[in-house]
Amino acid sequence: MKTILPLFFFLFFISILNAQIPEWITYSSSNSGLPGNDVQAIAIDGSGTKWIGTNTNSHGLARFDNTNWTVYNTSNSELPNNNIYSIAIDNSGNKWIGTLDGLAKFDGTTWTVYKSSNSGLPNNEIRAIAIDGAGNKWIGTNFGGLAKFDGTNWTVYNTSNSGMPNNGVLAIAIDGSGNKWIGTGWGLARFDGTTWTTYYTSNSGLPGNGVLSIAIDGSGNKWTGTLDGLAKFDGTTWTVYTISNSGLPDNRIQSIATDNSDNKWIGTWGGIAKFDGTTWTVYPASVSGIPAYAKITSIAIDVSWNKWIGAFGTGMVVFKEGGVFLSLEEAQKGGYSETTHLFQNYPNPFKTTTTIDYKVSESGLVSLKVFDVMGTEVISLVNEIKAKGEYSVAWNAEGLPCGIYSCMLQLGNCFEVGKMQLVK
Repeated sequence: MKTILPLFFFLFFISILNAQIPEWITYSSSNSGLPGNDVQAIAIDGSGTKWIGTNTNSHGLARFDNTNWTVYNTSNSELPNNNIYSIAIDNSGNKWIGTLDGLAKFDGTTWTVYKSSNSGLPNNEIRAIAIDGAGNKWIGTNFGGLAKFDGTNWTVYNTSNSGMPNNGVLAIAIDGSGNKWIGTGWGLARFDGTTWTTYYTSNSGLPGNGVLSIAIDGSGNKWTGTLDGLAKFDGTTWTVYTISNSGLPDNRIQSIATDNSDNKWIGTWGGIAKFDGTTWTVYPASVSGIPAYAKITSIAIDVSWNKWIGAFGTGMVVFKEGGVFLSLEEAQKGGYSETTHLFQNYPNPFKTTTTIDYKVSESGLVSLKVFDVMGTEVISLVNEIKAKGEYSVAWNAEGLPCGIYSCMLQLGNCFEVGKMQLVK
């Protein structure tokens, strides 16, 4: 009895503590430093800081480091316009911000603004930005087509000089082979650097030609959100999900993200849904605080696996099953145990190949993944049942850009994250 009672009270205390950790946190202009409630873009940098783009004339860009808010707009910075559609972060930590009236690069101190008048941009309304492994910026404009910027030279692709299906580019994603997947107002295109392949409803399983969002999961499947439903494409077969055959709350798919368990988080014009490959979960307003009619414009997932969800008109929410941890340190306190141990990789920094040692103190499904500074999965090194013991795995990063990468070891609910630096 002397051993059972202390254990009982300990577990009781832990259950109460866990119950006090919120799973949903809401940010709006009335309870935080968010400058406006029309959130259109969210990106997370390597330090975990959130960069949030809003709409309308006086709102602009917000920086949130989990404690402090900083707002940038046309009156206090060189941001070219306060209506922000897209944000991407390169491996040097520069923020690339697409606005209604130009593209801005911000290194934390200096702003550099690109417009059609001083650069090769074909149009000033920047709807999408993606960065490839060589550091090239791929910039989608609303009327002028697609631009590639290598830091010096601009190359423009449009319907008159390429296989682009339409000059209104609303989404861009880059797969593990470097192929660019480009969503336009009328069709989806794949560009491998030489050849264009175009997909329409008439020649594929695409449910609609108006493509709003694209995401690529850990298996290389392309998830395409349209105005008429969601499509999964494995390179051969198309699978279509709509409100008539799935748990989707709305057919208009504005945003898609994939988490560490390969769940798809799908933002629609009627709320957010989670899809684990079999089961759909839709979160009602009574639980999430997101109104049922909310247009989910953006989803970003941080290293603690919190989902940062931007909604048009209602601000931003952060969600994690079991409780939100706003920093890696908090997450490790909540999820770490002696079950796992991730050793520092060696050599570090490294030029091409590095070795990662880890230890698990019980058998189970072990996951070891590498992520870039934007939180995008680069490679899955381990995903299999392992017995208790110590293991070693080599990672060859040839072809990847220099920068900081994160390595995450996970066994059940326990995980650790380490930082690695790739140099040339």
